Amino acid sequence: MNVSFEQLKSMVVYAQIVEQGTLSAAARHLNLSRAVVSYHLKKLETQLGLKLLNRTTRSFTLTEAGQQYYQHCQEIALQAEAANQQIENLKHEPEGLLKITCPVNVGLQIIVPALNIFKIQFPKIELNIILTDDIVNIMQEGIDLAIRGAPLVDSGLQALKLISMKTCLCASPDYLNKYGRPVSPTELNEHNWVLYKLSSSTLTLTKGTRAYSVKPKGSISTNNAAARTAFVEGGHGIARIPLYDAAPKIAAHKLEQLLSDYELSNIELYCVFPPGSAGSKKHRVLLSFLKEHFNHLSKIM
Repeated sequence: MNVSFEQLKSMVVYAQIVEQGTLSAAARHLNLSRAVVSYHLKKLETQLGLKLLNRTTRSFTLTEAGQQYYQHCQEIALQAEAANQQIENLKHEPEGLLKITCPVNVGLQIIVPALNIFKIQFPKIELNIILTDDIVNIMQEGIDLAIRGAPLVDSGLQALKLISMKTCLCASPDYLNKYGRPVSPTELNEHNWVLYKLSSSTLTLTKGTRAYSVKPKGSISTNNAAARTAFVEGGHGIARIPLYDAAPKIAAHKLEQLLSDYELSNIELYCVFPPGSAGSKKHRVLLSFLKEHFNHLSKIM
């Protein structure tokens, strides 16, 4: 299906409808009339032959097709903003303070290395990085951007997906020599686990069309991902660990991957920010940088 210039405009309008929450709010944001915004929405649904929104008199919910289509529309809008921002950067170098929070382990291993590069490119932007595994109240703490490993819950905030990170089951050679290597998901229930408090209490493994649920139990639990990996490496049990964290330790024979022929759910990494903050130049360049950085990273992880 060829995409016309008019449809591209409608896609940007649709992205704003979703992000602003109502047609009227999108119209104000885009400086258009509500009738024009409604026209673009109806035209899109007609062209696609699918309903994007389930509407009532005061609100709407996204259909499954509407949610998937929004991701693409959002990306088009962000790419257009990024193109404009690159030109703007040639005229005026962005500056000011950005307050960022992210989980400790993913911060040290992924976010901080990315921000090292960002700081070189934008030396006048000041960075205040808060590493914590607690969920910080963005609005109360004056946070410009939070990195989170879960979808957006608070609809009053905006979110941009950065990357899907693979995970794997791991244990240390010492643990496996002492307690044996599980060869099926059912055997996992017989083993000791290092529990990560911020993850689900149930673990699902899939193979083809079959799915297996496991409820890990163990004598050690922590809210810190780096501590979890350290306890696993110390021989205290099994854990589901992000592949970026596990891979170097597997290569060094400090950890072994278990049941590699089964699939585990990925960790979806998002950046979350207050509505309207992306209007500032320093915030826009950070979002654009992170999107481009993680697009590249997803090809090699």
